[in-house]
Amino acid sequence: MRAELANAPVEVIVANHCYGLFELAAVYLSQQPPLLTQARLAIDALSCLVNGLAGRLGETEPTLKDGLAQLQMAFIQIDGVQRAGTSGLEGAGEDPPAETDAG
Repeated sequence: MRAELANAPVEVIVANHCYGLFELAAVYLSQQPPLLTQARLAIDALSCLVNGLAGRLGETEPTLKDGLAQLQMAFIQIDGVQRAGTSGLEGAGEDPPAETDAG
């Protein structure tokens, strides 16, 4: 396994980890109700990698950027729906999400 990793291009290995974070965020967003706090962390982690390594992720970079944008948009939409559904209901639901890099 170690030899296989050592022979693989590092951008491929990092991209695979990014895809894992994408899937993790998507799972949290698809729960009923969506688990926004958990999704936010996965999206922010993906954002750190994709934006922090811009120009170094090889041919998968455009796909990773697109996936990140899709997750951020989904997060904002779901958060908006949840906020609209709980507005005016005193003490209902969880605390409103704090600011995030997800949006």
